[in-house]
Amino acid sequence: MTTVLPPADSEMGADFDFDFVVIGSGFGGSVSALRLSEKGYRVAVMEMGSRWSSETLPKTNWNLRRFLWAPFAGLRGFLSLRLFKHVMILHGNAVGGGSITYAQTLLVPPDRVWSEGSWADLDRWTDVMPTHYDTAKRMLGVTRNPMLGPGDLRLRQMADVVGVGDTFYPTDVGVFFGPPGSEPGSVHPDPYFGGEGPERRACMGCGGCMVGCRHGAKNTLDQNYLYLAERLGAQVFAETRVTDVHPLGLSNDGSEGYAVHVRPTYGRAADARRLTARNVVFSASSLGTQELLLRLREDGSLPKISDQLGRKVRTNAESILTIRYPGSKHDLSKGIAIGSGIYIDEHTHVEAVRYPAGSDMMGSLFTVLTHGKPGWSRPLSWVVAMVSLLLRHPLKALRFLLPFGFAMQTVILLCMQTIDGHINMKLRRRWYWPFSRTLVSEGDRIPTFIPEANRFAEVAAKATGGIGGSSFFEIFFNVPMTAHCMGGCAMGRSSRDGVIDAQNRVFNYQNLYVVDGSMIAANLGVNPSLTITALAERAMSFIPSKR
Repeated sequence: MTTVLPPADSEMGADFDFDFVVIGSGFGGSVSALRLSEKGYRVAVMEMGSRWSSETLPKTNWNLRRFLWAPFAGLRGFLSLRLFKHVMILHGNAVGGGSITYAQTLLVPPDRVWSEGSWADLDRWTDVMPTHYDTAKRMLGVTRNPMLGPGDLRLRQMADVVGVGDTFYPTDVGVFFGPPGSEPGSVHPDPYFGGEGPERRACMGCGGCMVGCRHGAKNTLDQNYLYLAERLGAQVFAETRVTDVHPLGLSNDGSEGYAVHVRPTYGRAADARRLTARNVVFSASSLGTQELLLRLREDGSLPKISDQLGRKVRTNAESILTIRYPGSKHDLSKGIAIGSGIYIDEHTHVEAVRYPAGSDMMGSLFTVLTHGKPGWSRPLSWVVAMVSLLLRHPLKALRFLLPFGFAMQTVILLCMQTIDGHINMKLRRRWYWPFSRTLVSEGDRIPTFIPEANRFAEVAAKATGGIGGSSFFEIFFNVPMTAHCMGGCAMGRSSRDGVIDAQNRVFNYQNLYVVDGSMIAANLGVNPSLTITALAERAMSFIPSKR
């Protein structure tokens, strides 16, 4: 569906093009779009990614043009991989944000996260948040996974081997499995919103969640929050990038509204347009919001943004490992993207992850499990591990090293810790490209080696006849991978310790909000999507209905 931008109004016109412009259509943006539309506001959602359908989604992640998002390289998919000095961050770009490519695991973090970080004393969090979590679960269709695949059963076997079998659990996920007794792939009328939502298909357990569900079973935002918002009149502008936001009038504090400058993501700069809005909500993901606000502050459009912008960016202290079974006859790709999890200790959470059969591209990012210390010596440890593997199992090692068959033969282990750690983000001119500023990371290194997780993978692989794997980036660049970038615009009591207040309002400006993963002020230790949704529900509860 194509939405046409309205003509620009005058700089000081009494009317605005929109009451709210929401930048981004992920979990924060979609919640904002629906709740503001319900309150009677005219809402526009600016999304620089594309709108996807079952016909346009890629069948495997080898279709790089439709899977990865890197416009400068001609890739117009929905998953962006951004490599920084401290971390590689995976995040989504699409109508529906990261929900198009995420693993729909929707977990509530432990209560202790609310007593940590700059938001600790801003509310009675443990009393307030359960209501918002309940709303988020209802809207996202959260249910307990009834479809344990071969990979999940293998994880349970691994847990038993290391003595933590009692911690095994099926995940709570946003997937439609159909009424009891229904056939996989069967069509059903809207099961969530009294017939107001789209019809759905029961999950087939194909494992394709993270390549984009082509069967209508995954509860992506374009089938709940955003779908309902559009029915109420919210306008979604796909493939539209926001380039500038600045206050209107002489007050320069946003009390007179904002001008929002946009241009086509893939089009010409000459096609840029200017809109006006009384309010602006930044919901461009943690990374996207930080980068845009940093540029706006340095360019002078929003110069009073707090100095805390870009600080204390968290990543769930993650490590991604694999256990692969070359030549195995068991298809480990069957099931849902993340169907189960375990706790190997009080701080370390492990989930079993999968891609669909044929989606082996991610296999090229992994090599043999490597111990040792992070840094210059770890590649030497990798050489020793590789030589040992080749000498012991030469044919099996060759199959292991080739990506083909990766999805069907591998249990991917997503390891997360609640132990706090963070980096900072800023704009800087790089020596090799001084013509523009680039977002870079700085600060202490994020742990790229979780000893507990490596020991678990080693023991589990040996006990189940598999070969453990580590990420190339962790070994050779001392850089972990994460899909859970959080913080950078955290809540605080004042601009001295945060970017936004307890109601998501940007300090030093009026009518300006941040509602996405960048608002999070502690390390959750679990997949953050449900928490972002619940916090967005809370943020929208403070905005009154339009008079």
